[in-house]
Amino acid sequence: MGNSFGQLFRITTWGESHGGGVGVVVDGCPPRLELTEADIQPDLDRRRPGQSRIVTPRKESDRVEILSGTFEGKTLGTPISMWVRNEDTRPEAYAEMETKFRPSHADYTYQAKFGIRNWQGGGRTSARETIGRVAAGAIAKKILRERYGVEVLAYVKQVQGIIAEVEPDKVRAADVESNMVRCPDSSTAEKMIELIERMRKVGCRRVGASLCLTALRPISTKRCSVCPLRKASMSAPALPEFSSRVPSTMTLIEWREKEFARRRTAPAEFRAASRMGKRFTSEWHSSLLPPCCTNRIRFRLS
Repeated sequence: MGNSFGQLFRITTWGESHGGGVGVVVDGCPPRLELTEADIQPDLDRRRPGQSRIVTPRKESDRVEILSGTFEGKTLGTPISMWVRNEDTRPEAYAEMETKFRPSHADYTYQAKFGIRNWQGGGRTSARETIGRVAAGAIAKKILRERYGVEVLAYVKQVQGIIAEVEPDKVRAADVESNMVRCPDSSTAEKMIELIERMRKVGCRRVGASLCLTALRPISTKRCSVCPLRKASMSAPALPEFSSRVPSTMTLIEWREKEFARRRTAPAEFRAASRMGKRFTSEWHSSLLPPCCTNRIRFRLS
């Protein structure tokens, strides 16, 4: 997975899920921008775990601290380092994952790429890694809003077959924040929440959600490229697909889970190679993907 993104405004996230903390370094923020923890905390509060019954129950306060790059409440134009302490760390709860790979997770792919992985909560492949992205995004949003008059909003448009019929240009932040699933259509949001809760009760994780990102005018999108956004989005944990069309996320997730259920555990040759610290990949790995994806991937034993 990627750790650094951007060119003029560049971020590098760091930290593991059950380590001391997680954070980000932002390089390229212009000087003299008024910035304190109070500007960043609201966005971190939005992604904080344990705030509703449809998200992870992990208890974290997620209080951000700015370590460098500001003076007397303004940015210096130098790298800004921020971090959030991990409080609810329970690495022993993941002991079983040391020898098993979770379906629809990066456990196996990380092991295959690096020959080593942090199985305690997924390490860098945990969704907790996104704290750094959210903190950096809060700064980026402030720059866009105050200097260019651009407001960026994101909301849930689809959960499985439940689709919200909304007009992006008419969506406002208050509409998004009106319910726990953050869908601006309140009637559709209730159906989404009901579906998610029903899936949780039966132990099904193949829910799948589609997000919609919109930038309110004024902004010119003629020269904007979707490639950087695609790269950054696809490196985020638990996101199997990025598309401008209706996502086929369910198909991909179901395929992988069926293969893991059929195979149960990794084959003996993979386990042996892992113990030797090799970056092992094989036809077994390729067969975990739908046929349309296998021609894009090349693996070697090194």
